[in-house]
Amino acid sequence: MNKFSRTWWGDRFIKALEEFTDDSRLQRGRSYARGGKVLNFEIEQNNITAQVKGSINPYFGVYKEPTYNISIEITPIAKPRWSEAIQKLSSKASIVSRLLLNEVPENIEDTFSQMGLHLLPQSSKDFKTKCSCPDYANPCKHIAGVYYLVASQLDNNPFLLFELRGLSKTELQNKLAESNLGKVLSQELNAKEIPLETSTSFYTKLEKQSVDQKPSNREFWLGTKRLPQTIEIPTQSSVSAILIKKQGDFPAFWQKDNSFIETMEELYQRVKTKNQNLI
Repeated sequence: MNKFSRTWWGDRFIKALEEFTDDSRLQRGRSYARGGKVLNFEIEQNNITAQVKGSINPYFGVYKEPTYNISIEITPIAKPRWSEAIQKLSSKASIVSRLLLNEVPENIEDTFSQMGLHLLPQSSKDFKTKCSCPDYANPCKHIAGVYYLVASQLDNNPFLLFELRGLSKTELQNKLAESNLGKVLSQELNAKEIPLETSTSFYTKLEKQSVDQKPSNREFWLGTKRLPQTIEIPTQSSVSAILIKKQGDFPAFWQKDNSFIETMEELYQRVKTKNQNLI
């Protein structure tokens, strides 16, 4: 099944809806959204209106393919609470910078949760829905179909989340830009880009530099700093052969009580020193 949403915020929007909507109606809603039965829908602030083509159902007395009118109102966040939320968001550079760059950070919901608010819907109380169809359930399959198309719109416009909660993208970014962090970040974002200079060569050009004092012959050949008298060479493992190490201390062919690797280490050491330490 193809997903209606490709982003984390779209997926979260759908998951919230699936928690308080009947599974059978959700399934029908997906088919309505995919089948082009949502004739049109408009989003204005926190209100969504749509027209959905229904099905013929003699049981409900529907003998002609009907068109149902749908209205969805998402509960907005009150203006005073929005001011508190923006003040909280403005104190975090990672959030301000991404919002000013037209991105929604993954942890933004944590900031709202700390204040007892939610940007994404959490329950059916976040919605007021109405459909002109005869189905008693609310949300019905027609409303569910519109939900899925709204989720797909969120992919292209993540700031729709804020608009559905009562704050436009322009108003949000303007208020963030007025904060101390926002002013600094806005200056950087609005700074003029340094034009790229064309180059005729991929290599750095050699330039002559004048030397004030000529070095002595000793400095020329030995340098100004003395080299260390001794150089420490890291000691390698006495048994460097990987095949021997892989056998372990007591391989199957080794019938003695002492370690196979230790014996091989001693053998290697004798070969290296040519048995000089033996009497």
